[in-house]
Amino acid sequence: MILANGIVITNDKENNFYDNGAVYVRDNVIEDLGPSEEIKNKYPNEEVIDCSGRVIMPGMICAHSHIYSTYARGMAASKPTDNFYNVLKNLWWALDKKLTLEDVKLNGLTMFMESITNGVTTVIDHHAGPNSVEGSLFALAEAAKETGMRASLCYEVSDRDGQEIADKGIKENIDWIKACQKDNHGDMLHGLFGLHAAFTLSDRTLEKARTEMEGLYNGYHVHVAEGIEDQWESVQKHGKRVVERLESFDILSENTLAIHNVHINAREMDILAYHKTPAVFNPESNMNNAVGCPPILRMMEKGITVGLGTDAYTNDMFESMKVSNILLSHNACDPTKGFGETLQLQFKNNPLIMNRYLEREIGVLKKGAYADIITLDYDPITPLNKDNWGGHSLFGFTGKIVNDTIINGEFVMRNKIIQKVDQKEIHAKSRQRAAEIWPGM
Repeated sequence: MILANGIVITNDKENNFYDNGAVYVRDNVIEDLGPSEEIKNKYPNEEVIDCSGRVIMPGMICAHSHIYSTYARGMAASKPTDNFYNVLKNLWWALDKKLTLEDVKLNGLTMFMESITNGVTTVIDHHAGPNSVEGSLFALAEAAKETGMRASLCYEVSDRDGQEIADKGIKENIDWIKACQKDNHGDMLHGLFGLHAAFTLSDRTLEKARTEMEGLYNGYHVHVAEGIEDQWESVQKHGKRVVERLESFDILSENTLAIHNVHINAREMDILAYHKTPAVFNPESNMNNAVGCPPILRMMEKGITVGLGTDAYTNDMFESMKVSNILLSHNACDPTKGFGETLQLQFKNNPLIMNRYLEREIGVLKKGAYADIITLDYDPITPLNKDNWGGHSLFGFTGKIVNDTIINGEFVMRNKIIQKVDQKEIHAKSRQRAAEIWPGM
């Protein structure tokens, strides 16, 4: 098929841009792109999809989220949430305990659909649910396959619910990683080894995780010093700061994702940079939990690849970009900061992070890349060109104007209608189940 007659943002190294462009997709790969008439004449027998009045661009990538939190929208917690630890204990750790495997898949379906409607084509998720550990990642994988989402999944191992649950989490991660290494469903599914955070992980559990991961060469997905409590516990109990402790268990590598990093110091940044470990910034979540702003600008100066996630606060990466820009400039007390850095996080670094795990590139429209493409209904009120599309993406684009979402060469949303599953039916089931869970919160 040919997506034609649209404004094409390629996000490639040359920043190719077409005022009236077309993208030729064959199977699941971008075969060619260029001016519309040239591409249509070059492939006269291909179906042409008219994208007049739309922007054609790479699908968005979310580098960190939590599907398990889906039922929380509109929910009230009855116990205190006056500090970060109480937020975890009385909200998220209370909610994840209530999830069954059916809930896990239902949460996956609703979250993936909402991501698709906002133009997100890849999600890196960090799952939790101590009473439904076994098979949970496989349930999420079924949801990803049914909706058409590209996903990297893991289970967050923690000692907070006891050694038996921690061991189940280790096994679920290993089983899932091995399953993906055997069959990743055409590069659509991927596995990391999830760890909650250093302050809920014993040396025994970290050592067992390291032992089980030997020879698998996949990375970890771990929260790092999101709250100051993580650093306090690490220093008091282990005599090391969080990043130092993770390094001592061989957790850090170029395939590992270090999430949040709000309270790390310069030495810890140097350690992350040395191991080429990417970090992920979740601006709205950090502000909502009042934990602080990570030293993103300093990490970037030190050569750390910093990506952008949502921590499940939203499923709209354009929204997350807007807040990233504001928070970084506000925190630096410098209005020249935030804009360029945010564009780098989403459009350069998120693809760099995910492409470490894939056989072909995503996050770019170029020949040979996977066909993960979105179109936006966008009638710009000022000129849109190759030099300023980043400004339009921050101050004009939103998830709500996404019209079509194509993942791996297949329409998963067309003309704002989810294609592969019954969205209304799934939403109805989710509302019913959430109403059953809320009274216990």
